[in-house]
Amino acid sequence: MCKRAASLSLLATILIALSGCRGDARAAGTVTFLIESSPASLDPRIGTDAQAEHIDELLFDSLVHKRADFGLEPWIATSWDTPDPLTFVFHLQTDVKFHNGQPLTARDVKWTLDSVRDGTVITAKAGTFRSVDRVDAPDPATVIVHLKRPDASLLWNLSDGAIGIVPYGSGRDFQQHPIGSGPFRFVSQQIDKEVVIERNAASWQAAPQIERVRFSVVPDAITRALELRKGSADVAVNALTADMVYSLRSDPQLAIERAPGTPVQYLTFNLTDPILKDVRVRRAIALAIDRDAIIHALWRDTAQPAQSLLPRGHWAYSDAAGALSFDPAQARALLDNAGYHTGADGVRFHISLKTSTDESSRLLAAILQQQLRQVGIALDIRSFEFATFYADITHGAFQMYGLRWLGGNEDPDIFRYAFASSSFPPKGANRGHYTNPALDTLVERAGAIYDQPARRQDYVTVQRILAEDLPALPLWYLDTVVIHQRHLTGVEASRSGTFDFLRTATLQR
Repeated sequence: MCKRAASLSLLATILIALSGCRGDARAAGTVTFLIESSPASLDPRIGTDAQAEHIDELLFDSLVHKRADFGLEPWIATSWDTPDPLTFVFHLQTDVKFHNGQPLTARDVKWTLDSVRDGTVITAKAGTFRSVDRVDAPDPATVIVHLKRPDASLLWNLSDGAIGIVPYGSGRDFQQHPIGSGPFRFVSQQIDKEVVIERNAASWQAAPQIERVRFSVVPDAITRALELRKGSADVAVNALTADMVYSLRSDPQLAIERAPGTPVQYLTFNLTDPILKDVRVRRAIALAIDRDAIIHALWRDTAQPAQSLLPRGHWAYSDAAGALSFDPAQARALLDNAGYHTGADGVRFHISLKTSTDESSRLLAAILQQQLRQVGIALDIRSFEFATFYADITHGAFQMYGLRWLGGNEDPDIFRYAFASSSFPPKGANRGHYTNPALDTLVERAGAIYDQPARRQDYVTVQRILAEDLPALPLWYLDTVVIHQRHLTGVEASRSGTFDFLRTATLQR
């Protein structure tokens, strides 16, 4: 706590010292947007990290659009029909063009889906469309998706953030020169430095008022705070620690927007690990974590404890299994029962937590290290820049890791994608290699039912199984916090933490 107080004092001192150093050397009409890491891939068929999905939503269009209430509405598809449970017929707009001037037609939609499914691109999203038998494009404005079996999540998986439409013929090198049809178009990218996009004046939607956006990659959170304070950056979304936001709240040039968020922070366990394959160990770790204390100390009460990956208020959400309360005594008893007794140094065993170098992730890891040590677990922290970290976890090179679900956890198919035995990477995100035949049956059945109350019943059972088996531990839902210069107006915080406000925001210099 003393170290934390000293760090906060240093940050406050630096910010105050910079109070008279605000400058603006940026190009007129350009918004400088701070992000923690480079997007893993700007191919919307591949990218699954937060930066990729949020930027892709600005560059590409999807067939359908997600609403704030987790419902769906027409987008590139003006309407759709389901003449039978195995057929979806989409009717497309006829005036949409890609950024290179080429018309967007059914041929492009078919190619987008086929290239994900047939291995043209290697992507974790391939498993998302495993129910698709074939895709037909009988005319430029009609796409027919034929299913092998009913798939209630198909529409969600065709929405923004899940996948965007790419031009016919786009191959594995598409991410180097992405071409979409969204309100912004790709200009350039330098890995670990920046991504630049510009207004698409020919957009089928209302063209953005912002001319250009430079996504500046700044891995260090303190540096991001200083860039905002100096005025050399315009906006950041969920990119500062709560303490930093608190320190900046009195700056007259900065505004803060906040909304209850759907992103969920979680820990995943590698169930092939000799120690973590024992559910008693996983449960002991969960009981040793004081979530309320972390939310108060690390997040300044701008987060809510999570009992599921689904956000509260979702039609399939359930907390029927109950939350695991902080109980270090019970954690010690479970570890004793599992045969892990303390040695002379008070340590039962060492285990590693892999995390990114993001400041809030490192702070969380340090707190978890202290809390787990109280029950005899020595937590070794392994921090890497995001690209290396993400590559490691997708290849199973971890014992435990911490990450957030953003957007993908707003559809209950997340339980299949993250926990079904058919979803081991690269076909999904079951990175901990969890296997439970009962859960496999439930997620397959629920995904094939179009009746929502019946689907909910199965997903309630799924959430109960996951609460018992603990292949992953949901920690908390993070509020969306947007901090921006006041000359960037029309900024709103979305529940999903997207960058969609750039579509309508105005830059006034």
